[in-house]
Amino acid sequence: MDFGLFNILQQRDRAKNSRTIIEESIEQTRIAEKLGFAHAWFVEHHFSNYSLCPSPLTMAAYAAGVTKKIRLGSAVIVPPLHMPARLIAEIAVVDTLSNGRLDIGIGSGYQSYEFDRFGVDIDDRKAMTNEMLDMIEMGLSQPNFSYDGKFYQQPATAINVRPVQTPYPPIWNASKDAESLGRAARKGYNQFFSSRFASLEELVPVRDFMDKTFLENGRDPDTMRLGLLSYCCISDDPAVIDDYIENCRFQQRIARSLRERRENMEDDYWVAETPFDAEPSLEEAAEHVLAGDVETVTERAVAIIRAVRPSHMTFYFQVGAVSQETAVRSMERWMTEVVPNIEKAMGAPIATINQPKPLRAAAE
Repeated sequence: MDFGLFNILQQRDRAKNSRTIIEESIEQTRIAEKLGFAHAWFVEHHFSNYSLCPSPLTMAAYAAGVTKKIRLGSAVIVPPLHMPARLIAEIAVVDTLSNGRLDIGIGSGYQSYEFDRFGVDIDDRKAMTNEMLDMIEMGLSQPNFSYDGKFYQQPATAINVRPVQTPYPPIWNASKDAESLGRAARKGYNQFFSSRFASLEELVPVRDFMDKTFLENGRDPDTMRLGLLSYCCISDDPAVIDDYIENCRFQQRIARSLRERRENMEDDYWVAETPFDAEPSLEEAAEHVLAGDVETVTERAVAIIRAVRPSHMTFYFQVGAVSQETAVRSMERWMTEVVPNIEKAMGAPIATINQPKPLRAAAE
């Protein structure tokens, strides 16, 4: 297995402007590469302080120029908010600029506030995403393609920039419904999901459902490359951990308000922070997050690795108003202190843990 940095580029403090937030994200990506992280992911969100990253491909293209090895990905592109032919060509360009280091995370989106402002009906998002995936695969793997779907029509078109990776960069599916999982199984996609404040007892059934759905669609679940997104803060100072957990709750509060169509926008793009139904206390949330000293984080991480079997884990080191210093220190301690402890507990090198079988094994 390997590890990644999840760049959400969130703004909680108005005194910290967008330029600083973007620059910190790029600096974290540089640091992540030096520390040995395998991936840096960038989100796509629009029109709110939930995230100041409207274009993960733009961020990945810039990061490609200041890094050499780390893989760069979208987590996720929201296809219904894009023009198909332009998106396909831009994927090819970024894969070229990164010399084949691009990963394409795809999700159908959940914030109606964004969809409304693009003039897209959010109720059509699943079907639109499936059509866009058809076109992405065809446009990047064929000399030319055409498409006649319910939502998209494309006359015979050649994408004149070809991706470095063949037939196209790895695709990561971020949806957990049976239809999306079935497609991921049949098409050989990787799978991505977020733990948020979920307990281990809540995460295991999600993995079980993925395994069951893969089997039903003819694919060995042990070939699944599973990415798990988690909160992470490592510190011996309880005040630092408490502040981090409170910022995680902030992130969940505004995410839930946007998901549940009850956002209250203050002034311009600022989402008012409001509690959500069945919201855990800070103490309860802290029990289900990779946050604490090295021993605490190691114990919880090992439990997840054994029970959920991710082959990739990626982390929110910076959410809300968490400082750059806190985020970078957690990154450093994860790689230099937690990872060796995980290897000791698991009795194996990290690179060999939960390593998925090659896809061809599913047919053998």
